[in-house]
Amino acid sequence: MNEALPDVPEVRVVGLPQLTSGFDLVDRLDLPMHLKVHGPLEPLGGEQLAQLAERINLRGRGGAGFPFHKKLRSVAETAIKRGVRPVVVVNGSEDEPACRKDTVMINRAPHLILDGALLCAEAMGARTLVVGVTRESTKRSMEAALAERGLNNGRRSALRARVQLNPVRMVTGAAASLIRSIDGGPAVPPGRKVSASKNGVGGAPTLLSNAETFAQLAIAARIGPERYCNTGLYDEPGTVLLTVSGAVARPMVIEVPTGVPLRYVLQLAGAPPMPQGVLTGGYHGKWIDAATVNEAIVSRNSLDAVGGALGAGAILPISQDTCPLGESLMVAKWLAEESAGQCGPCYLGLPAAARGLEDILNGGGPAALEAVKQVAKSVKRRGACSHPDGSAMFLESTIKAFTDDLAAHVLGNGCGRPVEGVLPLFEGGRAPTGIPGGGGEENGPSRQKIFVDWTLCRGHGLCADLLPEVFQLGADGFPTVAQAQVPRHAEAKAMRAVRRCPALALRVEEGGAQAKAPSRNLPVLSQGRGRRALGR
Repeated sequence: MNEALPDVPEVRVVGLPQLTSGFDLVDRLDLPMHLKVHGPLEPLGGEQLAQLAERINLRGRGGAGFPFHKKLRSVAETAIKRGVRPVVVVNGSEDEPACRKDTVMINRAPHLILDGALLCAEAMGARTLVVGVTRESTKRSMEAALAERGLNNGRRSALRARVQLNPVRMVTGAAASLIRSIDGGPAVPPGRKVSASKNGVGGAPTLLSNAETFAQLAIAARIGPERYCNTGLYDEPGTVLLTVSGAVARPMVIEVPTGVPLRYVLQLAGAPPMPQGVLTGGYHGKWIDAATVNEAIVSRNSLDAVGGALGAGAILPISQDTCPLGESLMVAKWLAEESAGQCGPCYLGLPAAARGLEDILNGGGPAALEAVKQVAKSVKRRGACSHPDGSAMFLESTIKAFTDDLAAHVLGNGCGRPVEGVLPLFEGGRAPTGIPGGGGEENGPSRQKIFVDWTLCRGHGLCADLLPEVFQLGADGFPTVAQAQVPRHAEAKAMRAVRRCPALALRVEEGGAQAKAPSRNLPVLSQGRGRRALGR
């Protein structure tokens, strides 16, 4: 149930391999083997590189799909205008449980990724290269690849290159989160939307793109645009890496030319002949129903046209024997837990949406359905990053794709099918805890409990604003719990809630579920009310 995918699952290919060339020979292509398989690579000028990317219509393969040639030109122009050297960043932070394509590439073909990144660095005169990863296996493989090329982070190096390891969390992979962590901050979005091409690492213009994107550029630079465009569709040439999991016999990463029917890809992975639905693009993606699966081909435009999404290349079918709303609820809860906790639409809206979907499953009726729709609508385009938008898109797609099941739950007694947990979720089988960007300390067991003194509480509601991880308000305006464990990452916010409670109705005690120290009450200073030790 919700088993995590391995870092390197089975790898398959349809047609002639490009990105996965040599995978049938060795588990990992070191530099000598990489050169034997792919051959040498000649440098290109900045405009040559931009024209190459434009001719093959190369778009970012991390989900957003932004044209690479526009990003490359923007960084180069900004660097020239400001008279500074740009920075190149490879985003290998694959933090979604259903995605493994970039992890596979970094573990098995790291030099192909470095080829593309170094082409860009040399063409633009960059002197800094950073590869962002979130797994120990990818960190080891990429550090070994840098060492094999004689690259390091020494001050006297012509090109300073290093690997940045961040926590495995959904928002860690956002461009702004990665840049912030490279600059020494936490791996969470900064709360404001900035263009990396204009103001990235250390304030310098930064070329940041997905690991597969750089690998695709390296393939095109070797074989030329004409030969590259001979594979796949005319308007979206080349191959695509997909991670196929969910209700399949063989979870895998597969390289396919664009234009291959989606049903063929599902067949190779051992999906049900008639899946109830297929989640395309991952957990920030969209569901398509069984009838639509037969119409779809593997391409960004085709999937968009049928209501799906290529996104980060994750494809997840579910069978007719499982409850699609129940499966989606588990994902919705995980998405809510993955909030960076920095804006209301995310840390308040996403848990509310998950609770609303749960209410639908528990017989909440049309009112519960309307509540979910309203919450999903209210969080879009209001967050500090794209996490609320992607999560809302997933929820809205769930409601749209499974209308029969929705009617059975809203108007009847449910669909009668079990929730099997076929969608991979948690690393190591556990739900993640803590705010992204924190270390192991923030993700550890709770050390504190927070209590509500009902003789003092006046229902001001400030506790729910300051500590939404613990407190929600009931219909009467009062907290719905009298005591609760404080998540490790929220301990500072818990103390803030205690200090700011106008009625002095909160207290925090040490001694959470796994703390060994004896509990003690913490004294607080209430503004204008004098010093008082609560709970004594």
